[in-house]
Amino acid sequence: MKTKKLRELLESNEVTKVIGAHNGLSAKLAEQAGFDAIWASGLEISASHAVPDANILTMTENLQAAIVMNQATSIPIICDCDSGYGSVNNVIRMVQEYERNGIAGICIEDKQFPKLNSFVQGSQKLASIDEFVSKIRAAKDTRKDPDFVIIARVEALIAGQGMEEALERAYAYEKAGADAILIHSKIKEIDEIKEFVQLFKGSVPIVVVPTTYPNITVNDLNSLGIDMVIYANHGLRSSITAIQDTFAKIIEDGTTANIEGDISTMQKVFELQGMFEMRELEDKYKNSNLVATP
Repeated sequence: MKTKKLRELLESNEVTKVIGAHNGLSAKLAEQAGFDAIWASGLEISASHAVPDANILTMTENLQAAIVMNQATSIPIICDCDSGYGSVNNVIRMVQEYERNGIAGICIEDKQFPKLNSFVQGSQKLASIDEFVSKIRAAKDTRKDPDFVIIARVEALIAGQGMEEALERAYAYEKAGADAILIHSKIKEIDEIKEFVQLFKGSVPIVVVPTTYPNITVNDLNSLGIDMVIYANHGLRSSITAIQDTFAKIIEDGTTANIEGDISTMQKVFELQGMFEMRELEDKYKNSNLVATP
């Protein structure tokens, strides 16, 4: 099962490498590249609908995107579930639906609902510790598969509330039953993350998202004792640049002749779609001799 695989990855001695995706194609490319798991990114899914990452999309819309990714791949899917889409009751239904549809794990963050993307300028309002602990407890009590992973995301550093607050929240979330702590930071160096890891004396795995400190390597993370890294938005950002460049070149040149060497072949598209396997099945069952004679 994918839940068991994710649990094994999280508890291994290697840094688990996770990449953001938003549909079946990007998820399949992530698996082919060699990532261990896929982050069903709230930012990427929202952007693919051309709406802000601010709980504009519903839980059902995000879940549907995750289901497509899960069906397209054989590696675990971890879903970015924002602050749980509402109250404890929303979290309960969320866990039921995500687990029922084969998702391997979820991550919820300790912001108030509706959340605002962590890298957007503006007030980052946190839920109280007690409120968020209730959500973690509800998620843990609701899951049926003990391997279904629940990651608690600490946003205290993002909200400017300091290291002491971040540690207090992390300890509370671990005690409530979180399987891992995602410590989030938006400064351009690893300093805050390094300090947190050195001070945190809990026993659960630590997860990071190095969007604003890209110079850190997997070896660096391993030496710090970090268990999972999520490259949360790099596929989306690279595709935006590539598409913009291609479209601009076609408008500028009035032809596609000058871009053909820089874009995927149609054969690659067919491969990713499963077109060749489909044709093989068609041939297998064509002109079958198994038709019963009268």
